[in-house]
Order: sequence, then structure tokens, then C-alpha cells
Amino acid sequence: MKKFVYLFNEGNSEMRNLLGGKGANLAEMTKIGLPVPFGFTISTEACNAYYENNQSISSEIQNQVLQALSELEAETGKKLGNPANPLLVSVRSGAVFSMPGMMDTILNLGMNDETVEGMATLTNNPRFAYDSYRRFIQMFSDVVLDVDTFFFERLLEETRENKGYSSDPELTAEDWKEVIVGYKQIVKKHTRKSFPQDPKEQLFLSINAVFDSWNNQRAIVYRRLNKIPGHLGTAVNIQSMVFGNMGNDCGTGVAFTRDPSTGENRLYGEYLINAQGEDVVAGIRTPQPIHTLKQEMPEVYQQFSDTCKVLEQHYRDMQDIEFTVERGQLFILQTRNGKRTAQAAIRVAVEMVKEGIINKDEALLRVDPDQLNQLLHRRIDDKFERTQLAKGLPASPGAATGSVVFDADEAEILAKDGKKVILVRPETTPDDIHGIVASQAVITSRGGMTSHAAVVARGMGKACICGCEAIKIDLAAKEFYVGESVVKEGDIITIDGGTGEVMLGEIPMIEPELSNEFQQLLVWADEVRQLGVRTNADNPEDSQKAREFGAEGIGLCRTEHMFMDPTRVPLVQEMILAENYDERQIALSKLLPLQQGDFEGILEAMQGFPVTIRLLDPPLHEFLPDKEELIVECTKLQITNPNSEELKAKELLLKKVRQLDEFNPMLGHRGCRLGMIYPEIYEMQAKAIFYAVATLADKGVEAKPEIMIPLVGHVNELKQMRQLVIDAANLVKEETGREFVYTVGTMVEVPRAALTADQIAEEADFFSFGTNDLTQTTFGYSRDDAEGKFLQAYIENKVLPDNPFAVLDREGVGKLVETGVRLGRQTKPELKTGICGEHGGEKSSIEFCYQTGLDYVSCSPYRVPIARLAAAQATIRFSEKDVETLVVK
Repeated sequence: MKKFVYLFNEGNSEMRNLLGGKGANLAEMTKIGLPVPFGFTISTEACNAYYENNQSISSEIQNQVLQALSELEAETGKKLGNPANPLLVSVRSGAVFSMPGMMDTILNLGMNDETVEGMATLTNNPRFAYDSYRRFIQMFSDVVLDVDTFFFERLLEETRENKGYSSDPELTAEDWKEVIVGYKQIVKKHTRKSFPQDPKEQLFLSINAVFDSWNNQRAIVYRRLNKIPGHLGTAVNIQSMVFGNMGNDCGTGVAFTRDPSTGENRLYGEYLINAQGEDVVAGIRTPQPIHTLKQEMPEVYQQFSDTCKVLEQHYRDMQDIEFTVERGQLFILQTRNGKRTAQAAIRVAVEMVKEGIINKDEALLRVDPDQLNQLLHRRIDDKFERTQLAKGLPASPGAATGSVVFDADEAEILAKDGKKVILVRPETTPDDIHGIVASQAVITSRGGMTSHAAVVARGMGKACICGCEAIKIDLAAKEFYVGESVVKEGDIITIDGGTGEVMLGEIPMIEPELSNEFQQLLVWADEVRQLGVRTNADNPEDSQKAREFGAEGIGLCRTEHMFMDPTRVPLVQEMILAENYDERQIALSKLLPLQQGDFEGILEAMQGFPVTIRLLDPPLHEFLPDKEELIVECTKLQITNPNSEELKAKELLLKKVRQLDEFNPMLGHRGCRLGMIYPEIYEMQAKAIFYAVATLADKGVEAKPEIMIPLVGHVNELKQMRQLVIDAANLVKEETGREFVYTVGTMVEVPRAALTADQIAEEADFFSFGTNDLTQTTFGYSRDDAEGKFLQAYIENKVLPDNPFAVLDREGVGKLVETGVRLGRQTKPELKTGICGEHGGEKSSIEFCYQTGLDYVSCSPYRVPIARLAAAQATIRFSEKDVETLVVK
């Protein structure tokens, strides 16, 4: 018989795929002797079997659950549903990868009209017993019976107001009994059934609900964002309850072994006295910082502090720990590797190396390259005065400016229209995740540093302020108040997630600075990685920024971007519209010194590092007036001024635009095809490059140009264009007396180039795979049309695993890259190869490039640190032998 259910003492941390992260850690903590309330885990395989069985638990799994329940009852000496000595359990989800708040939890299961009386007698605390029962009814009704928690909260609020209470702990046992009667009426009204009293029925309904929550909307969105496979399923953990709400010698909390925002090596977290676990993360009461527990319960604090050290040493990583204190006794409910900001991830990794906990390779693997984006963005410029409107808890660092919005759906709609918004809520719930994704930042008026908003925002690298109690939110009126100040929906605010400050209006921001730990991690990355990292840059400013971030040259300098300046467009139009060679040469003679200046600036900024300059590759129509607009202008002039010189000029221009008009400009007269028909254009650019090199040589500046011919599909195109470059170099050499060291290569961006790479390599010194266009030509997708019309649906419906323009398609485009490298090196074993599409800054694509044996990747300046780290991780994960096998096969 297949085993679906495991007691905590039957598992360990290696069984994560089967028991989920939470179940594996509960088993491991039980194994090493920590005070973990006993229980059992229903495996992820049971979840998949549940879906295969039409969302029904098979009798085989039911029997195993009942057997495990009997063993739990024997271990605890309590029995589920026994009024004299009732066992109460929690039912929690536990996915393989942590998905905080995305799935459902039920506490106090086993309570009914009889066991609540037994609990009251056993604990001699009727108030606690009835408080626990009403919590169970509310949570079970929300998660299992699908009765909105709003109805229960409204009744509770009315009860508090009627009795003149300001908080829940003031309610007496008799008050809670009244609330329970009202809660049951709510259930009867909305479900047309009485609240279930049989604890075993409650248990199996709850297990069903947790399995169902694996595929709720927020879990699906979270999995898509974090690339968690949908087939993994979730485990369910059934654990005997311990209670933090039995009095003032009880409490509950969440803590990290290090600060998850900064990485500082100190206990960081919050707790509540006389509260149950969900109270801390739900944001209903504002908790106390963990260090104050030292005064309230010194022995418990010391035991907890020691336990944190044990867990961090055992798991060799920063831990996120949930704990409960029942009558002065500490219980550990959960541990997991703590979610952290990029800043914290780097500091923790580097300091753990220095503390001897992990080695350098492990430290490099601990930091997700995607997280580094968080550190490469702007922060508020301290030179500008801040007028603080309110201040809350600095839950996730970073700064943001945007329009205030109070609803997650509205945030998503506005963000799709290109507006920057900041989501302001009393607290967020997992149902708000799409609004958090769409927003620049999040503010909540309630909740602490471990609330839902804080955890989710930190994971996404978004600025977040929680517990900002000075803000009084009126959701109906779509505004909030701070004293007499009123901020309405649409008003601009700026927030600083590092200080917790909220400010009116927009405040200037400045570029980021990289911490010492960040620099150290990248130094370690450079020691390990075997893949070069260059940048895509078209001007000296971007080139300089890329050098600051560690770029080892330029892998793509797009010369057409240099002509987009409004002052240059008329010259480019003059060149395109020229009727003959002589007219075109006049326009080119004006462009040459401008191009020379461009190249001088870029080559000088790179200080001797190689610079791959791609000769002109635009669809020509991009530089010409819009055809439809010209037709309208001509029509107007024909009516108002039919004999004017202006009309003649416009009609001539329209004629030329029509001649150049193409059905599919992306596959039309562009790239090397332009140079083949108008070689004088490429000759001008080549001469400008060599003049720039000569000028820099006179100044003592070394320059290494690599001249790239774009969109080659046949070896004869490259042969002709290569000779053109050589001839240009010789002309400039005769004029200047300078010798030039340069290479000529091609951008591989059409399938034929990859498939005939052995022939093309005869004329190429290097290949640079232009994976943006290679993806378009391989899939037959126009990127703009695909992303705007059907690509997202393809990804959501799992037709494609990822956007192929963001993550390299290994099976199709990747196969062409592999083929191109293999064939090219058959002809020239030392052929230099790299990629310069946007994939050059994406971790999975970088890993592929390393495995395929490329020499370098090239990416935008701000992604250079990401590429350096990803390249090091690829080197650590895959041996050189594996790479050689892949390239040679």
C-alpha cells in the first residue's frame, strides 16, 4: 500500500518534495529534539491523488489519516471530540516552496458545543475556551464553508461597540457565548446548514479545503510570479494545538534569526501577549518587537534565542520561525529559510562566509540574481527637503512615488495604462496580490513587519510601510486623513520604505550605491565565473555606467540609436531620400563627423575593452514621415493651395515614402541588405570607426573595435561587407598613417545563419547571437504583436512555459545557438561567440550560454551585476567537462 501520511517522527528535511517545506522542517525539528507540538503530514502525492480523484479524498488516504490521528491521540493523551480531554489541531498547507499566505489554514479544529465546555473546565479559563471556539467558527466558515469573514467581523465590531470595549481581550466568556450564537446564525443564513459539530467531519472538510486552496486564484498568481510548477501540489500538516491566548503568561510570535530587511545579525520579529498565531500576521493588533520579550518573559526569551542559534546552525541559513508560549512553556511551530530583501540576502551570505557557516560558492548560490534588481534602483535624494506626512514601520526598503489608490483591482487597471500607483490599505490579504504586483509600493495602516503586505512586498523588492496608524483610511470616500490633512485617490505621494516615512508630492531620487558586501560578492563571482560579461550601450554615459558595474566591454553598440536624435533625423532622411549616389554622399559627409564623435566617446569610455559596433540596422521607414499623415497633408494642400511649392515637395516626399514602403519592414530592406544595396552607408560608418580609433591613439587611448555586420543570412553577404570594412580601414590607414587592430564578425539572428554557420565562419572573426530577432524569426512571431495580443494567454494556458523574449527558448532558439557555435568552431576552433539579446541579462539564459560554451553574454548596463552573479552560479553548478561535451557533440 502506498504511504500518503507521515508522523513528524517519520520524516526529515530531505523529504521536502513529499512533505512540503513546512512538513519537512517540522519533522527535522522533531528529530533534533526541539519542542515541536506533535502531529502528522499528508503528502503532496495525496494532493495530486485528490485532484486525480475528482477533488475527492480516497478511502485509502482517509484510513491512513485516521490511523495517524489515533497515534497522535496516543502521543498527546487527548482525543479528538472527547469533551473530557479534547484534542484540538491546526490544519495548515505546506507547499514544497514557501508560498506565504497564499493557501489556507484552520486553527482550533475539534471544537464544538461539547468540547468548548470541556476546554473551559480543563483550563479553568472559560473566556479562553469560548474565544478559541469563536475563532474556529470564523476561520472554518471562511476557508471551508465559503462564508465571507466580513460578516463575522461586522458582528464582532458591533458587539464591542455595544458593550463599550476597545479591543477583543476585554470580552468576557459570556460575551463570547453571545458572539458564538450570532456566528452560528450567520453560518445558517449563508449555507442553509448548521455549523458542523462532528470533529472528524470538520477534519476531512478542512483537508479538502487546503487541497483546494492549491489552485485558488492568489496561489496560481503567486506560482506564476515565482515560477513554481503547478504539478507539485501542497502537503497538509495536522498538528496538535498549543495556545498563546490562555492568559498573560502566554503569547505568540514570528521572528527571524537576522534582520530580513538589512541582513544585520540580530533577532528580528514581533509577538503578542495573550494571542493566537494568526493575530500577529493578520494585522488586527499591532505587535511588540521581539527584544521586549526579554523583559516580559526573560527565561522564555533566552530559550528562544538559544533555539534560534541552533536552527540557524543546523539549517546553515537565516530562519523564519513561528513560536507560541503556553503557560510559560515555549513551542516551535515552524521554521523555514527566511524571505529577505536583496540587500539582506547579500549581507547574510557574505557574513555567513566570514562566520564559517558556509563557503564562498554557497554564498554565491544563496543570492538570486533577479533580486539584485532591487539594489540597482533609485532612492530619495537627501538634498531635497522632506515634509513628513506620516510614519509607519519600515517593512521593505526602497523608495517610490505614485498616485494613491485604495483598491487592488483599480491598481492593476491603472498600472496597465502606464500609471505609477501606490496601494494604500488598512491591511492587505492574499487576495490583494495582483494589486501589490501592479503597484510601485504598498502602505498599510495596520499590521507589523511580518504582516502579509510586508512579507510579499519584500519578496518582490517593492517598498512597503506597515502599521502606519497615523493614517485614517476611508475606503468608501477613497481618501485618507492624517490629522487635518486629506489625501484623495489620485494624489501623488512619495514613500521611503527604509525609514517608514510617507511624504506628499514627488521627491527627486538618485542612483543607487552598491554596499561593501555587494562588491565583495561580485568579486567572488568574478573569481569563479568563466563566462565574460559585456554590456549593450549606445552612448558614453551608458558605457561608463556599465564599466562601474563591472562590464568587460560592449557586446552591442547599436548605431541606429545614434541617429534617433531629432537634430539628426533630417540628415538621415536626406541620406535615405537621395535620388543618386552623389546626393547620398553629400548627406553621408555630414553624418560622418557625427558618427566619429559618437565612436570616440564610447571607445574612450571603455578604456581598451572590446567594443562590438553593429553597422546600421533599422527598417528605413522608422526615419521617414508617416505615410498616412503625408497623404492627409497633401490632400489639404491640393484643396487650399494646389500650385504651391510646398505641395510639390510633399508629393515628392510621399512618392519616395511609397517607394520605400514595405509589407513587412522587420524582414525587409534592413541589416546587411542596406549595406549591400547602398555600400556607401556602411563605408561611411566603417571610416568613422577608424577615424575615431586614430584620434584616440593620438591621445594615447587604446581602442578595440569589433565591427559587426547585422542580419547576415548567406556567407556571400558577409564576404562582401567584410571586404568593404577592410577597404575602409586601408583608406583611413593611408590618410592617418595608423595601423588598426580590429575584427569583423556577424550577428546571427536568422535561422539560416545558424544552420550554415560553418560557411559563414570562414568570413567571420566572431559570432554574436542576436537572440531578440532570432527568437522572432524562429517562432515567426512579431514581438510587439505577440506580446500585445496572444503571448500572455499562451503562458497562462501553459502553451509556452515562459515568454521566449524574456527567457531563452532552449528547445528551439537554443538549438540554433548550439548548432551555430558547433558548426562555427568546426571551421574556426577559436571563433569567439556571445549573445547580445535581452536574454544576456536573464539567469536561466545565462546558464544556457555557459553550458553551450559561449565566451560572453552582453546585457543592459543595470543588468551587468546580475549577469556576473548568474555566470558564477552557472560555473559552480556545471563542470567544465559537461560544457565541453555539450559543445563537441
